[in-house]
Amino acid sequence: MNESTIQPLTVLSEDEKMFYDSVRSFAEERIKPHSREMDEKSKMDPGIIKEFFEMGLMGIEVPEKYGGSETNFFMAILAVEALSYIDPAAAIIVDVQNTLVNNAFLRWGSDQIKEKYLPALASTKLASYALSEAGSGSDAFALKCRAVDKGDYWELNGQKLWITNAAEAEIFIVFANVDPEKGYHGITAFIVERDFDGFSIGKKEDKLGIRASSTCELILEGCRVPKENVLGEVGKGYKAAIETLNEGRIGIGAQMIGLAKGAFDATVKYVAEREQFGKPISQFQGVRFQLSEAATELEAARLLVYNAARLKDAGHKFIKEAAMAKFFASQVAQKITSLAIDLFGGYGFTKEYPVEKYFRDAKIGTIYEGTSNMQLITIAKQILI
Repeated sequence: MNESTIQPLTVLSEDEKMFYDSVRSFAEERIKPHSREMDEKSKMDPGIIKEFFEMGLMGIEVPEKYGGSETNFFMAILAVEALSYIDPAAAIIVDVQNTLVNNAFLRWGSDQIKEKYLPALASTKLASYALSEAGSGSDAFALKCRAVDKGDYWELNGQKLWITNAAEAEIFIVFANVDPEKGYHGITAFIVERDFDGFSIGKKEDKLGIRASSTCELILEGCRVPKENVLGEVGKGYKAAIETLNEGRIGIGAQMIGLAKGAFDATVKYVAEREQFGKPISQFQGVRFQLSEAATELEAARLLVYNAARLKDAGHKFIKEAAMAKFFASQVAQKITSLAIDLFGGYGFTKEYPVEKYFRDAKIGTIYEGTSNMQLITIAKQILI
């Protein structure tokens, strides 16, 4: 093969590049002017969410017959990366809708469920994915939320914590156990609508980062769920959760490389302008070496994320690659955003420049959708079979 015909994995097709550029442009024009205010008020601008739907960003993989864009998983990853370059809190709204919720409906939903919910998910209604509880974080299947068969309906009781997008969501995938004696084999996924009897939104968390993205408690007190609102099979919710989160980890990896690139580019621009000892600090070898290392690690993280997404779209196994992508991208994001603050100096520690927000936003990458330690456990299981 001629060397000139070999393209690195980071090269995008023309359609992919146009899509990425259009989302980045939208983020620059519509999100960036409001990012700081949304962060300070811990509230996403409802108009931005509405525009996500209008742009087709909330149903990227959803078939056209249900009102979606009917493209692929990789496009969803590009959207998350492009939005995260400006505001990771906005990106997580698109991420959860596509990589978690829509994927779960597409894979596990009956034809009736798909016809009922996918058109709304692609066009108007934000959704949320409710797995975590106070005592079931990394031990995701130690659920206390219970579901009881009442004949004509299921009754759900319990609480969910740290649920992303909960304040604005109208549709929730809620995991509960129908038979605790069976352990995780009793876990079942239920579709709960915001106005169902016995369902309410509890405390909204005051967070370190991605503050404009809501994170809330869900309260289920005798919540009545129609029998047909089981997503998948009764007792198979654990399988739906595992497989969906494997995909979701790639989305978090995309969020991390997007925000890391945003912080990196801001830093490169700043060091070319900031002068010390009569010349820009970009001319000092110490600064150059740090930026060179950061650029190399960022490129490696992007390769991992893109590769995992490509494998998923191609129908190949990607569990190990997804865990590697999330683990490494979240580590790189923390390192680069910390370096950004160092090179900005005193300004980096203020809110006048964007790097302190990138720094705060990066921390969640090592925690949600599987901590870094859980990713290492997953990787070890795959390489030591």
